[in-house]
Order: sequence, then C-alpha cells, then structure tokens
Amino acid sequence: MTDFILNLIQSWGYVGIFILMFLENVFPPIPSEVIMGLGGIAVAQGRFDFWTLVAVAVAGTTAGNWVWYAIGRWIGYERLKPFVDRHGRWLTLDWAEVERLHAFFLKYGPAIVFMARFMPVARTMVSLPAGMVKMNQAKFLIWTAAGSTIWISALAGAGNWFGGKFANLDAFVGPVALIAIGSLVLIYVYRVITWKPKQLD
Repeated sequence: MTDFILNLIQSWGYVGIFILMFLENVFPPIPSEVIMGLGGIAVAQGRFDFWTLVAVAVAGTTAGNWVWYAIGRWIGYERLKPFVDRHGRWLTLDWAEVERLHAFFLKYGPAIVFMARFMPVARTMVSLPAGMVKMNQAKFLIWTAAGSTIWISALAGAGNWFGGKFANLDAFVGPVALIAIGSLVLIYVYRVITWKPKQLD
C-alpha cells in the first residue's frame, strides 16, 4: 500500500495528494499519517510547496468526509435500527449504544466533528452520524476543514522536518505504516470477537 501511495504522489503530484486524502476518508485503512508524512518529505526535497500541499490535502479530506455525511443524511437515524440489530457484532455496537451516541451528538456535534479529526478511523466514521442527525451542512464542512487543517499541517510539518534531517526517510515509512494498519485491524478483530450486546433489564 505504501508503494501505491508513493507512486501516486510522485506521478500525480498535488492531484495524487487530493485523491489519496479523499480515499483515506472513504476507506480508512489508507492512513493520512503516511500520506502527509510522505508529502512533507516531498516538501523537504523541494517537490511541493508546504501550504499548497496542506490546502489540497484539506480539500481532499473534506470532500471524502462529505461522502459519508451524505450517506448518513440519506440513510437517516430511523432507518438505522434494523441494520444495527442485524449487524451489531461487525459494528461492535448495539442499539442502546447508538441511542446514547445519538443524544451526545445532538448536544456536542460540532465539537465532536472537530476533535475526531485527530483520531484514526473516528475522523471518517464521525461523518456518518453527523449526516444522520442532519447537522447543518455548512457547519459540518467548516468544522471538518478546521480540524483537518491543524492535523494535516502537523503531519506535513513533521514529514518536512524529518525529511530535511534524515536522508532516505521515506524508506522507513512503509514498515511503520504496516505496523499501524495491522494494529488497527487487530483491535477491530478483538472487538468483534469479544463483543456482546448489552442485556436489557
């Protein structure tokens, strides 16, 4: 996967960054940490401008999140229950937990959207409930872009700094990415295996 990311960045430049950040928010196993780390290294090598890189990446990630927001808005909260009842194990959620999350989101929606930008997987999945509760679309996009700008700038800045200090740093990104993705998969598998629906009183 890292080779795919690196090849797309090298071949397509900023367009590649936009596509990758869009996909990262539609398909979470593609990690933004790797994409923007490599983008930051490219800045250190003189192939990208830092703020253009950040702007393109924020546009891609915001567009990707809007896809899940639109899906959530289309599904709606009321139509979700049969799906959760049937596939709760794979979601590692039951309907009681969904209701608690729904109430919490209604109260703190913008803050949740903003803070989720700094958490793997959550940064993608938070868009679905935002759409389901019909959060104002402009507000959703603004908070998504705001949180993404901070996170993406930090990742690109780290890649730029390390890329300027160490030669061939991109050779080490692949193994780190595999460890990160493998860890997320193992956590999910553990949750699926150990998940039990809450017992009703």
